[in-house]
Amino acid sequence: MEKIKAGIIGGAGYTGGEAIRILINHPDVELAYVQSTSNAGNPLWSVHTDLLGDTDMKFTDKFSPEADVIFICAGHNAARKFIEENDIPAGMKIVDLSQDFRLHDNAEIKGRKFIYGLPEFNMEAIRSADSIANPGCFATCLQLGMLPLAANGLLKGDVHVTATTGSTGAGQALSATTHFTWRANNMSVYKAFEHQHLNEIGETIKTLQNNFLNDINFIPYRGDFTRGIIASIYTDCDKSEEEIKEIYENYYKDAAFTHVSGKNINLKQVVNTNKCLVYTEKHGDKVMIISIIDNLLKGASGQAVQNMNIIFGLDEKAGLRLKAAAF
Repeated sequence: MEKIKAGIIGGAGYTGGEAIRILINHPDVELAYVQSTSNAGNPLWSVHTDLLGDTDMKFTDKFSPEADVIFICAGHNAARKFIEENDIPAGMKIVDLSQDFRLHDNAEIKGRKFIYGLPEFNMEAIRSADSIANPGCFATCLQLGMLPLAANGLLKGDVHVTATTGSTGAGQALSATTHFTWRANNMSVYKAFEHQHLNEIGETIKTLQNNFLNDINFIPYRGDFTRGIIASIYTDCDKSEEEIKEIYENYYKDAAFTHVSGKNINLKQVVNTNKCLVYTEKHGDKVMIISIIDNLLKGASGQAVQNMNIIFGLDEKAGLRLKAAAF
């Protein structure tokens, strides 16, 4: 089979770097170009130094219409501007990693309708899509913890979430709260109750359970580590522990990357992989769900490649059989 030609727009950041690492090793893909206005002419390894010896490609400042699929790894609002300013062939597939097209009201541009790219929720729509809005990292982790309950109409009260993310979730540009000397040996809450990913989470949950009118109370934390998200979720539930586990196992029985664990889980099981692991416990009249992902892979570039695989009818795991760092 002829290889799929892929391009990356905005390849100098964290998600662009992860997309490069996956695609240069993908058995069915030829990475045609990596665009970066600020790094044009420089080797990819001059920015992503671990790529030294893996590729001699250089960044370009040009968009080429020759690719079969492009991954837009630019910042929020930049994807919409890019599409508005460039003549993108009708047959070219787009996977956008920003938040520009995730919500129903913002999902269309220049005749393209972006499909929300959470495979465990939207598989059939993704198969026939030409444009994908890749979910946010927190949104992915939280939704994968909640989908089985919503699909079975079991979200009957407020949902309470505490989740901690690694520093790479803030992007590559330094700020006061991402600098090593501030982040090391430190934790903090940010955007409590108003994180932007709540909007896409709400749309998905209400699609599965349209009578859900309660609050999702979300407290995000900045963690003292670089990669990963761990979320604890609890809500009222009258099902037994055994029934809940069966509900989760049934919902994810065909999922390529989301797995239900029979014992408590930890971030080392998923960091550097495209997996999500979920674990459930019953405490009185409440159910607790733990959900964990790598924010740059299942929460960003890994899921983007997973969506590409689905669109092109490839093995869903192609290029994504990645190894966790166990020790």
